[in-house]
Amino acid sequence: MELNDGNLQTLTEYLQKTLSPDPAVRRPAEKFLESVEGNQNYPILLLTLLEKSQDEVIRVCAAVTFKNYIKRNWRIVEDEPNKISDPDRTAIKANIVNLMLTSPEQIQKQLSDAISILGREDFPQKWPDLLTEMVNRFQSGDFHIINGVLRTAHSLFKRYRHEFKSNELWSEIKLVLDTFAQPLTELFKATIDLCQTHATDVNALKVLFSSLTLISKLFYSLNFQDLPEFFEDNMETWMTHFHNLLTLDNKLLQTEDEEEAGLLELLKSQICDNAALYAQKYDEEFQPYLPRFVTAIWNLLVTTGQEVKYDLLVSNAIQFLASVCERPHYKHLFEDQNVLTSICEKVIVPNMEFRSADEEAFEDNAEEYIIRDLEGSDIDTRRRAACDLVRGLCKFFEGPVTGIFSGYVSSMLTEYAKNPGVNWKHKDAAIYLVTSLASKAQTQKHGITQANELVNLCEFFVNHILVDLKSPSVNEFPVLKADAIKYVMTFRSQLPKEQLLEAVPLLVAHLQAESIVQHTYAAHALERLFTMRGANNATLITPAEMAPFTEQLLNNLFKALAIPGSSENEYMMKAIMRSFSLLQEAIVPYIPTLIGQLTHKLLLVSKNPSKPHFNHYLFESLCLSIRITCKANRDTVGSFEEALFPVFTEILQNDVQEFVPYVFQVMSLLLEIHTSSIPSSYMALFPHLLQPALWERTGNIPPLVRLLQAYLEKGATTIASTAADKIPGLLGVFQKLIASKANDHQGFYLLNSIVEHMPPMFGMVVEKIIIPEVQKVSGQVEKKICAVGITKILTECPAMMDTEYTKLWTPLLQALIGLFELPEDDSIPDDEHFIDIEDTPGYQTAFSQLAFAGKKEHDPIGDAVNNPKILLAQSLHKLSTACPGRVPSMLSTSLPAEALQFLQGYLQAATVQLV
Repeated sequence: MELNDGNLQTLTEYLQKTLSPDPAVRRPAEKFLESVEGNQNYPILLLTLLEKSQDEVIRVCAAVTFKNYIKRNWRIVEDEPNKISDPDRTAIKANIVNLMLTSPEQIQKQLSDAISILGREDFPQKWPDLLTEMVNRFQSGDFHIINGVLRTAHSLFKRYRHEFKSNELWSEIKLVLDTFAQPLTELFKATIDLCQTHATDVNALKVLFSSLTLISKLFYSLNFQDLPEFFEDNMETWMTHFHNLLTLDNKLLQTEDEEEAGLLELLKSQICDNAALYAQKYDEEFQPYLPRFVTAIWNLLVTTGQEVKYDLLVSNAIQFLASVCERPHYKHLFEDQNVLTSICEKVIVPNMEFRSADEEAFEDNAEEYIIRDLEGSDIDTRRRAACDLVRGLCKFFEGPVTGIFSGYVSSMLTEYAKNPGVNWKHKDAAIYLVTSLASKAQTQKHGITQANELVNLCEFFVNHILVDLKSPSVNEFPVLKADAIKYVMTFRSQLPKEQLLEAVPLLVAHLQAESIVQHTYAAHALERLFTMRGANNATLITPAEMAPFTEQLLNNLFKALAIPGSSENEYMMKAIMRSFSLLQEAIVPYIPTLIGQLTHKLLLVSKNPSKPHFNHYLFESLCLSIRITCKANRDTVGSFEEALFPVFTEILQNDVQEFVPYVFQVMSLLLEIHTSSIPSSYMALFPHLLQPALWERTGNIPPLVRLLQAYLEKGATTIASTAADKIPGLLGVFQKLIASKANDHQGFYLLNSIVEHMPPMFGMVVEKIIIPEVQKVSGQVEKKICAVGITKILTECPAMMDTEYTKLWTPLLQALIGLFELPEDDSIPDDEHFIDIEDTPGYQTAFSQLAFAGKKEHDPIGDAVNNPKILLAQSLHKLSTACPGRVPSMLSTSLPAEALQFLQGYLQAATVQLV
């Protein structure tokens, strides 16, 4: 693609179309961009557009498209073609930093992310001047540029927070610290000085405080793996300024907005994180500074309001206290009963209250609420932080803390009982308090696995939880109902089975609740209960115990998918999948109705797939329907094909990339169930499965290989007779797969099926590969494996004696004797003479094999066969006993005299003879 106005115009038009809400306009435009992204200059055209286009929307769209293009294509995968040309790579790295720093903030963020992807792959080896270029920009004095550098550095270095330790990582961090730590510290001090200079200029302060927040984030990333010497030496500078910033209150930076956190809150939140990191990991070095941070953060907590904008700050501040109180070093700070009471009263209880903002989210933003409350998203909530603090305090002070909170729980429940309609939030807080007190250890699979013995969970369930679950109106007090359901889910491993069985029909009824949170929690709770294991690893709840509720369960689950806001509810679909899995053949009577509903849902979501988990569980549910029904009656496979094929055809024709691999898997399952030959509907599709374009997408490879294996297993003879011209294509797929290290095993799966099922293939492999090439095998263990395998083919494979393969029997035996007796064939094929040393396996510039450090070879056959020659003699004797006269006559007519002589030697050594 040339860098000219015509191409820029074309690209602008297609980018415009990708923003269309109409799939008929959007999809073809996305397809076009995908088809041209392999061309040279494509990324440079995108960068030119985002720099020079007059249309702001197009500039942002080009930036997003460029970032996604880099995300998909920048990494160079071994054995796969380089998707971005070297000149383009060089041009991108030469221009992107400058372009990012001079772009508006919205575009700057996209390019900053792109730089972090480039850096992840190329920094430092292939992009050594990146850091120097960035650090030099600190001198510019322009905080738009400085913040661009800081934002990019943050996206580059934040991975240090979750990378595993390695020498490579540490040498990279050392390089970064040597180049970056000193300038960052100087910038930090200079920025703080500027804040005092511009203390009355609100616009300047906003820019400076966003810089301080980014600097604080970088501090966290650079200190995460270990305490760097530089930061230890400069701890006084950093901690003094951090402490001053925590106690700072500038009226100009306070915001009117109650929802959105302001710059001051974001900075203080990050400083709380930094202090918690040092308190947890470097407590000895941090000890002199700890008391003043505890005091500052305590004051922060007791003076900060309940508004949503303070949530991050409060939860990080509480997390700091939680990390401090868990360390034996700091235990003395919390031993006083008055301190514990004060923490409970002023920090924990107020932050467990259900605020009007939470109620709003519960009703109007259910998805976000569920992610935060159920999944423990990255956005820490006040409640979760308070819960962690309770858990931390219980580590050393379980008795006193439980005593203090028991009083609070009792008084909250008493308040609720006085007027449930008005005081229901008191009960909500009480349930949350009990949950946080009782939870000691938790896993995703089992819920709470270790509980506080001072809390009677079963008694609380009977007295306070069942009441809400049994309430005749499922839509009354939805928050308390959701709390009750969550209690069952959380403590499922602690409650006895009879209480869980009592809860099951109640949970099934709650699937009909209008509240999205409530019916989602009910679905999730049922799904978790259905995975629990009892004696002998069987499911704790059996299909027989579910029999009275099966119909209502299935009805309510599918009805819930029709409730507004839950049409693609992944918890609901996962519960459907798990119900099918638990109930097994009990679902067969309902399948004719359910399969129609599932295929209709599949057709709808295939128009615009947006929920990957929902889609996955939908296909899992389809597979379970097929497996369970066809296990009971194989003939029903046709009715499934009738229902599914129209939708599958549409998905394949529209190339819905997210669904194509799923479709191939379901088709494999259906085809494997067939007992007779391949139906014509499958044969019509066969040629399309060999198209190279399909095999370009890595996600298609495993399901396509499995589908081809199913074709070979069920209809190799049909393929050989009606689609013989496609066999070279099949072998072409095999060759493409074994040329890639990532997919060579898939190639061999395919080859195994070809050899096993295609009539002429076995003979071809023996004649064209094994007989001529076995002489090249080297190594004692490898030779032994080949010898045992060939012996088994000769003597235990009936087809070698009575079919068209018989003519290969003697040449194969001769090749085996040659393997035993002839010198190894170490000649190199002509086209392999000029391999560069870097390409030679086992030798790389950074690795030279040490002869005396060699790995002891593993012999998979071991002592089962000590001498392969003796095994051959004994196996031939056994074969000749089964077919008297056959073996000697085959040997005498076509085995050369010299080979025959060696064979006689083996027979004598084994003291056997042929009959």
